[in-house]
Amino acid sequence: MKTLTISKNDAGQRLDKFLQKRFKTMPKSMMYMYIRKKCIKLNGKRCDISDKLSEGDVLTFFIKDEFFEAPQQKSYEFLKAPAKLNIVYEDENILLLDKKPGVIVHPDKSYHFDSLVARVLHYLYDKGEYDPDKDKAFTPALVNRIDRNTGGIVIAAKNAESLRILNQKMKTRELEKFYLCLLCGKPRLDEAELHGYMIKNESKNRVTVFNHPVEGSKEMITRYRVIDFNGKYSLAEVELLTGRTHQIRAHMAYIGNPLAGDLKYGRKKAPDGFPYQALYSYKLRFNFSSDAGILNYLNGKEFEVSRKSIWFISQFSS
Repeated sequence: MKTLTISKNDAGQRLDKFLQKRFKTMPKSMMYMYIRKKCIKLNGKRCDISDKLSEGDVLTFFIKDEFFEAPQQKSYEFLKAPAKLNIVYEDENILLLDKKPGVIVHPDKSYHFDSLVARVLHYLYDKGEYDPDKDKAFTPALVNRIDRNTGGIVIAAKNAESLRILNQKMKTRELEKFYLCLLCGKPRLDEAELHGYMIKNESKNRVTVFNHPVEGSKEMITRYRVIDFNGKYSLAEVELLTGRTHQIRAHMAYIGNPLAGDLKYGRKKAPDGFPYQALYSYKLRFNFSSDAGILNYLNGKEFEVSRKSIWFISQFSS
């Protein structure tokens, strides 16, 4: 007989989903048979595959020991990535990270060992807050994405409940994200809310913007405000009211003011000193309009990256 106590990260799952993650070598048919024959019990009682697990629940197992054997391989891929992070804020539930341009958030087709999510796992592993051998049902994850060559704040959830809440808040637009960018020239209006429609070409990884709905298009709403103009570039703050692929880059180019350094939507040759598009997700505001459970303490809080750390600010000032 062996027992397992349900942790915070394992809570909220159906019993069968938890067992499939915890015992990867156990065939489903055998799992169902164990439950049916009461070889697996929940809090000492007969259980059903659809039972929801709560923190502190105790599962008792009368099953083969082989399913409990620890994996032999201890060389985790994420340990190859650096553990150093630029941390804007951290508590027991979340991390806010200042991702620098050039770093990918998740492994892609040209995968190599280094990515922001791998760095997060390495960092939490070193702190003793993540152990793949114990946390088989949950892996710390990123809540939002930022393009490889865009910098800014990325949210990482340390536990399953925080990830669930933040994913929902992202969908309902209760996380407000603000960007700083350099625009070529000066927009006709110092501030405006732009409404448009976009279609993405997957093969070219590029979007086309329209001023009216077309078949297959998605609405995009972008709010901007010009902060300063140096005679060549405008320093602008942009807020996304929808979250579309390349939204800021494509929308600002559509009105005739592409981002400095943007070779995809702007000039074919980048100006000197602009290795990437001049875009940075510099501010995040938690603005919950509904209950956020264990994250209610974040409501109303605002976090900002120091402008001194944003690489293109010096180009604008010089």
